[in-house]
Amino acid sequence: MCDTMVALPPATASGHVLFAKNSDRERNEAQFLEYRSAARYAQGSTVRCSYIEIPQAAETQAVLLSRPFWCWGAEIGANATGVVIGNEAVFGRIPPTREPALIGMDLVRLALERAPTAEAAVGVIIDLLERHGQGGDCGHLNEHFYDNSFIVADHREAFVLETLGRFWVAERAPRTRAISNALSIGRGAIWRASPALVADAKARGWATGEGDLDFAASYLDPERDAMTCGRMRCARATELMARHDGSLTPAHLMAILRDHGAAAEGDASWHPARTLGRTICMHAGGPDRRSQSVASMVSELRPEGALHWVTGTSGPCLSIFKPVVDGILPPQGPVPSDRSNPATIWWRHEALHRGAVLGDFAAVLAGLAPERDALEARFAARMADAMGEGAKHRAEAAAACWREAEEWEAGWRRRTLPRALVADEVFAGAWQELSRRAAGD
Repeated sequence: MCDTMVALPPATASGHVLFAKNSDRERNEAQFLEYRSAARYAQGSTVRCSYIEIPQAAETQAVLLSRPFWCWGAEIGANATGVVIGNEAVFGRIPPTREPALIGMDLVRLALERAPTAEAAVGVIIDLLERHGQGGDCGHLNEHFYDNSFIVADHREAFVLETLGRFWVAERAPRTRAISNALSIGRGAIWRASPALVADAKARGWATGEGDLDFAASYLDPERDAMTCGRMRCARATELMARHDGSLTPAHLMAILRDHGAAAEGDASWHPARTLGRTICMHAGGPDRRSQSVASMVSELRPEGALHWVTGTSGPCLSIFKPVVDGILPPQGPVPSDRSNPATIWWRHEALHRGAVLGDFAAVLAGLAPERDALEARFAARMADAMGEGAKHRAEAAAACWREAEEWEAGWRRRTLPRALVADEVFAGAWQELSRRAAGD
């Protein structure tokens, strides 16, 4: 389960487009940050995606990717021309294809590699979808088949693209827009739709044409939506952005990605074990809530170049957003797997994350959050100064932020070793089982 959002001028304080996403995957499904340089390929070259091989483009752009360790594609990413994309699992009345094809994460990476603008990226996804289809298992330890929706943005505009099989429908995003694990494009919002989708809706008696097609109402699977709380989380993100409409900043979007829902607001004793349904900042629970937010990104898309803020770690409420500019990443260590490895930043952070989740979460968060926010505010001020300087100065400023974030987190890891497990045995037991698997026991 995931949440993605975008804010366009005049909803933002800076006048720049803002983008944000939490990637929700299974508990041990480590995600890592990767920068891949631009490349050229010989005529007739192919590329092996997660499951299938397709023709390669003659040239690919440099891309920043946040991706699950096991798959070729990415959950979140950006390219050198400032396009950003995030995808969501969606479920319709038409079952997803189980036969291996392109998965949504492949489509994110392929569009970033091949498109110079957001509108072009939408076109790339549509073309690939119609040529190759989507399908295949997207789960880690548990089978998970789904279709996909996307927010695609650049410094000028943003789009929502929702798909079912080879059907698709697209919307030009208004000043603020959120998507979650539910179809959301309604009547009157359609910018473009696949002719095959319109024909299917007409055959089912759900529309007389594109003009009166309500894609969300007609095709959404209400039973799956009740499980994922997709419409509820989309509404929550929309409400939280509306509170600061006209003055939205990257810090506001970071705060939204850390939201534990209305029930947690003002509740100093809230614990992830008490989560009802799903929240934007997801913490896995018992067997019925396997997903958690394993990586997060916020982007400020400027005409002169994008500034990205990434966690590279799970639990955005317990993580520091660190800057990435000009595609420069500090050393990330080895690519993580589903086995615990403190040489990787993702698994190092898990000592803090799991210690807090299985211990006194409220006390840890109460102590950590003010320091976290102050540190990120310093990073934001430092990078605001650096963005007007040369590439060398920007890189040095970003590297200093990463060093300070690692030092800060190391201190908190030492302080949050769980002294006692939470009283909820199902919750604690599910976490202990996955931690045993990660340790190889």
